[in-house]
Amino acid sequence: MAVTMKDIAQALGVSVVTVSKVMRDHTDIGPQTRKRVLAKAEELSYRPNLTARSLVTGESRQVGVIVPTLLHPFFAYVLEALSATMKDDGYAVMISSSMEDPGMEDAAIEQLLGHRMDGLIVASCSTSPAKFQQLAQQGIPFVLIDRYFPGFRTNYVGVDDRVVGRVATEHLIAMGCKRIAHIRGLEFTTGVGRFEGYRQALEKHRMRLNPDLVSPYMTADGLDWQQSFVAMHNLLAGKPPDGVFCYNDPTAIAAIDVVLQAGLRIPEDIAFIGCDNLHYDGSLKAPLSSMDHHSSEIGVRAAKMLLRVLKDKAAKTSRRVVLQPSLVIRESSLRNGSKNGRISNK
Repeated sequence: MAVTMKDIAQALGVSVVTVSKVMRDHTDIGPQTRKRVLAKAEELSYRPNLTARSLVTGESRQVGVIVPTLLHPFFAYVLEALSATMKDDGYAVMISSSMEDPGMEDAAIEQLLGHRMDGLIVASCSTSPAKFQQLAQQGIPFVLIDRYFPGFRTNYVGVDDRVVGRVATEHLIAMGCKRIAHIRGLEFTTGVGRFEGYRQALEKHRMRLNPDLVSPYMTADGLDWQQSFVAMHNLLAGKPPDGVFCYNDPTAIAAIDVVLQAGLRIPEDIAFIGCDNLHYDGSLKAPLSSMDHHSSEIGVRAAKMLLRVLKDKAAKTSRRVVLQPSLVIRESSLRNGSKNGRISNK
């Protein structure tokens, strides 16, 4: 049986009200009594009933976070920073994965709210904002991260995906690449935005967008390696590209394996750049150039945004934070003896 405040009160010969006030850090309890109650609570391994407390206070001091996958390091970085920031403000974080399934995402939202979460942070895999419009109408605080719904005004933190695609592609152009392929991501704002940036960069430098050099959308967030293998094999089947911009780093790593198995050199034959700037990118056989999304900052900003909403529930104005990515250059894209490969943004 779980230890209750009544057990502590009986053991010390004090009232349950006294124990309750100590647990709530009430100011009218003397230091000696407070010390005795806390010591007995520790001795008996007392754990407060957070659900019962939330029914009284209206707050659980817990927030729910839903991401498409727990396997992608990008979301791990976001979650680590987010959790640390919430913890510093006294909140616990409950994490769930939708596994890129909108139905599972809806179920996770309902389950977390059933556990009386004070708010939600979601990287949505849905193609419709309907569920979040419903949450907004119900007054439930939430923040979207990484992906958003065009035309739906709400709290959001992410990176400028068009800039991601444009800067990555322009880097390959600066390296002398003439046939630049793009392995696309999911059909969300992330994948669409990065493709649009790729297209804009080619257009800016008067290079034709060749449909044969653009792979179809992925059906998972770059972690279905077989899709990446197939995409790269298809690109090599015709006239090979001399540069490849990949939707994310796992996609790039799988594609690089195909190129190396084909006996081609990186970056001399084909230069590569990915997106994520994962911690192991510099340790790969072909150290991977990548676009840094500042994933930890996304986690911190999202947590602070939700905390602000929780502290001012009457606030009606939504906030949108769009971070600018950074180009991180490594050996996978450095061709022709170049040392930096940067193109002016002018």
